[in-house]
Amino acid sequence: MSRRYDCADAADRETGLREAASAIRRGELVVLPTDTLYGIGADAFSPEAVSHLLDAKGRGRNMPSPVLVGSPTTLHGLVTDFSEQAWELVDAFWPGGLTLVAKHQPSLRWDLGDTRGTVAVRMPLHPVALELLNEVGPMAVSSANKTGGPNPSTCDDAFNQLGDSVAVYLDGGNADFGKPSSIVDVTGKVPVLLRAGAISAEQLREVVPDLEAGS
Repeated sequence: MSRRYDCADAADRETGLREAASAIRRGELVVLPTDTLYGIGADAFSPEAVSHLLDAKGRGRNMPSPVLVGSPTTLHGLVTDFSEQAWELVDAFWPGGLTLVAKHQPSLRWDLGDTRGTVAVRMPLHPVALELLNEVGPMAVSSANKTGGPNPSTCDDAFNQLGDSVAVYLDGGNADFGKPSSIVDVTGKVPVLLRAGAISAEQLREVVPDLEAGS
């Protein structure tokens, strides 16, 4: 049965973060607040846990899970061929609502789905998410809804769709944006906007003027 913790209460938040970290280490799923939407998360380095995450969402391997990190320095161990423009985007918008698609280190032992050698990675601007990430390391995190379901901007939204497939729910109130992150592909010579979201194309072009729009 799922457990839910109110992160507005200091004692409940402390207990919830401890229980969430334990659940992640056991290969279970956790719902956590972020600055964009609520996310459903698992240990990024546990293929079985990531498979459970995709199953809970009703999502196939053709839609691999993004990864959340607690610090930009974590990127050094996760990605390769990261361009100067990519670092400029990190400096400007992390932590925040920007997901970057980069080539992952070929030595990594993980299975996020059919990624074709890439990973979508983001550092969220939310204290509860960051505390959990800095405790357990990189997490595979996708929006906490069933595939095709409404965007989850509250913990109730997430629970109503995912129910007891999740071990721990961390309730952080309403998500700030209530819409997904923007996604930029930085695997090529020129950054490509794959999805406009929390950060507009205009804001991104202030940092990387040659940003292209995806097809």
